Amino acid sequence: MPHAIDLHPIQGDLLRVLLFQPQARYTDLNPKRVPTDQFTFHLKRLVELGYVTKQSDGLYSLTATGKEFANRFDTDAPKLAIERQAKLGVSVGCVREVDGVTQYLVQQRLKQPFFGYYGFVTGKVRWGEKVLETAARELEEETGLQADLTLVGVKHKMDYTADGNMLEDKFFFSVRGEHARGTLRETFDGGKNAWLTRHDIEKLPKIFHGMREGMDMLHSPALVFDEATYKVEEY
Repeated sequence: MPHAIDLHPIQGDLLRVLLFQPQARYTDLNPKRVPTDQFTFHLKRLVELGYVTKQSDGLYSLTATGKEFANRFDTDAPKLAIERQAKLGVSVGCVREVDGVTQYLVQQRLKQPFFGYYGFVTGKVRWGEKVLETAARELEEETGLQADLTLVGVKHKMDYTADGNMLEDKFFFSVRGEHARGTLRETFDGGKNAWLTRHDIEKLPKIFHGMREGMDMLHSPALVFDEATYKVEEY
């Protein structure tokens, strides 16, 4: 579903024109014949924002930043809107063996949303960041540990309220961590960390939906894709 953006309609119309042609004259940028003073003001604003540039021949075109921004528009929407997309993140499940028993590094989330829920270390993939770079960064930032990391699967997780309204739509790159090293940070700003067995995890009061499938994914011999919808009671 698209969502509205805080951009003046005149600026949006101008960007739409340049989205469908490599360059345009000043007069061609204003098909709705907006008064010149208003139109010039908004054109200059887009230049200031770095979305539009005036070339040496007097023609206007989108900058690289402008192309990326305008390409997110839902061009079929009646009003200026950006097409809403699922978020991308990593889920890092570290595994170790202690006296022949498998333990998982589990994190209790102590911030909203899903305050108090238990799951693996997660985090957003930053612009220009590789998946395993994200996994390593989030693991070290939130636990103080480093580990040998391997991509084991992709999880598409969609959370809904009981009456069917979507809360979150996320893709997680599931990453297995082995041979963890360093000193575990048991608490951090936003959560707590602990090594737990599967039996211990199953007894926790609040487990993220998909946690059980996530543990299974860590042990799969082949890359796994899992897609599921969940009804969430607490958010």
